[in-house]
Amino acid sequence: MKQYVLALDEGTTSARAILFDREGKIVSLSQHEFPQYYPQSGWVEQDPMELYASQYAAMTECVAKSGVSPEAIAAVGITNQRETTIVWDRATGRPVYPAIVWQCRRTADECAALEREGKSAYITEKTGLRPDAYFSATKLRWILDHVSGARERAARGELLFGTVDTWLLWKLTEGRVHATDRTNASRTMLFDIGACAWDEDLLSLFDIPRAMLPEVYPSGHVFGTVTIMGAEIPIAGIAGDQQAALFGQGCLSFGDMKCTYGTGCFLLANTGETRVVSRSGLLTTLAAAPEGAPTAYALEGSAFVAGAIVQWLRDGLQIIESSSEVESLARSVDDCGGVVVVPALTGLGAPHWRSDAHGLICGLTRASTRAHIARAALMGICQQNTDLFDAMTADLGYGLTRVKVDGGACVNDLLMQMQSDLLGKELIRPSVLQTTALGAAMCAALGAGIYDTKEDVCKTYEIERRFAPAKTDDWRMTTRQQWKLAVGRA
Repeated sequence: MKQYVLALDEGTTSARAILFDREGKIVSLSQHEFPQYYPQSGWVEQDPMELYASQYAAMTECVAKSGVSPEAIAAVGITNQRETTIVWDRATGRPVYPAIVWQCRRTADECAALEREGKSAYITEKTGLRPDAYFSATKLRWILDHVSGARERAARGELLFGTVDTWLLWKLTEGRVHATDRTNASRTMLFDIGACAWDEDLLSLFDIPRAMLPEVYPSGHVFGTVTIMGAEIPIAGIAGDQQAALFGQGCLSFGDMKCTYGTGCFLLANTGETRVVSRSGLLTTLAAAPEGAPTAYALEGSAFVAGAIVQWLRDGLQIIESSSEVESLARSVDDCGGVVVVPALTGLGAPHWRSDAHGLICGLTRASTRAHIARAALMGICQQNTDLFDAMTADLGYGLTRVKVDGGACVNDLLMQMQSDLLGKELIRPSVLQTTALGAAMCAALGAGIYDTKEDVCKTYEIERRFAPAKTDDWRMTTRQQWKLAVGRA
């Protein structure tokens, strides 16, 4: 029997491939980092060919070292950094420009102009998003406007657009399939999440030729096949990273909530078939669902910088040599010593939506040390998330009791305890932290028929640790007031 599912997880800084058994246990894992490029202040790019090469290397290495025959793999699932934008030549398969990464702020002025022109309400009504450089539409228009001949070639159908999942799918199927899933399409600012279709009026607004766009399917769907070590395996699931994590955490009912601690932090709540319109600066987006299931929605809040602030402590400020050192350094002091770090290195996301915000360290005295800054950086991650939690509570209309957590940074026990203390809520950490990859695998398992229903996904979930709050309400109130003052200055 085909007992295994392979997940390809193309994140912001590395590509991973993870082989799962049918119980959701990890059999084999391989990871390859790839470079980031910063051609100007606020610009972030990647090389699409490096993205593919890293993912292909991780895929083949993972299978080879697992000892599992490729013929025993039932399906492949893909999950990815979402809004990152790639345009390539249909005939040659070569990119016409580097990938413009979701963090890139080059089109912030264009998005501000859309706000001034009164287009924001219409865009939000259709897409659940708000005009921001975070999303794909203005990135795609920028490429068409700045690459010589690109707009004319796109109109003739010679160029294709895709988010990272679409690019990987195209490459893995050797150019046979140009498609995406609904969760990734819903992050482009071109997709009507009510009709689940590309919107002609938005395409006209952003001057995007329809011929460039991929076909759109549910997350659990057989998109095509990939050949791995001589075996042809169906690619039966695709989901954007945050929706994949929501699915992998078994958050399948209204109000189920998870927070992923990665390069950024992303809080999502499943709202089922109900499309909740945020009044608090959050986004409405599509959740992962198998083929034939009702359309599912989620409410989302995004903090652009989380784990990335720890990378900056390492590479920019150079007060640690490796990211893993931050916990021990932060534990060497009892508190932040009055220091507050606002990690707005690429602006502030939800619920503030201030692309002009900058990172800030304040409250420094002669007694401040690198340990206080490290601890305050971790607290800054928690504070951003608490802003998201507060907004989510306001929109859903009830208080939270617990939140499931995942992502690379949640291995930091101090960070998790600080988050629980600040929220005053219990955090639940699963045994399998790679829930983004697990969610993609589960979507593929459903698409390939290994699982019969999405509820089967919940049977694979195991709790590794719970974090309970240990601080007083007075501490929480004082700490939150310090943060809000600092955010105002940022």
